[in-house]
Amino acid sequence: MEITPNCVVALTWTLKDTLGEELDRLEDPVEFLVGGNDLLAKVEEALQGHEPGDRLDLHLEPEDAFGDYDEQRVFLEPRSVFPKELEEGMTFEGLPAGATSQDAPKNLLYTVTEIYPEHVVLDGNHPLAGIAIRLHLKVEAVREATEEEVGRGTLGTGFFRIGD
Repeated sequence: MEITPNCVVALTWTLKDTLGEELDRLEDPVEFLVGGNDLLAKVEEALQGHEPGDRLDLHLEPEDAFGDYDEQRVFLEPRSVFPKELEEGMTFEGLPAGATSQDAPKNLLYTVTEIYPEHVVLDGNHPLAGIAIRLHLKVEAVREATEEEVGRGTLGTGFFRIGD
């Protein structure tokens, strides 16, 4: 079966930056809904008409991947509003209770990037924002999507999305 909108594709991949550093490897096939919200638009476009066993090499600029880095998504919050056990790399859905940044979007996933005695730096950008990526993927399987899957618009897996 060829890949068309509203089908389910099982993929494996290796994701690297332009310097060849591996960012992510998916060795066991994961299913994604084509025509929903699971895959980046450029990835969906490239997959059209392919079949199981096909391999694709894609180069995606930031605007086609996870967007440009936006300094307006970086916020300083008082250290006191965070749990005692806090480490760089921890993530929070939205800002913690007591946060002081009134203009911070509530629906972002924030990553703790720096911890100081008095404040914490939160970054609402996707970890791969501003990075061009190279994606080597293999189509492992293709099947028709169920009506329920199409109605949901996702299989719940998402393409390396961390908040969005």
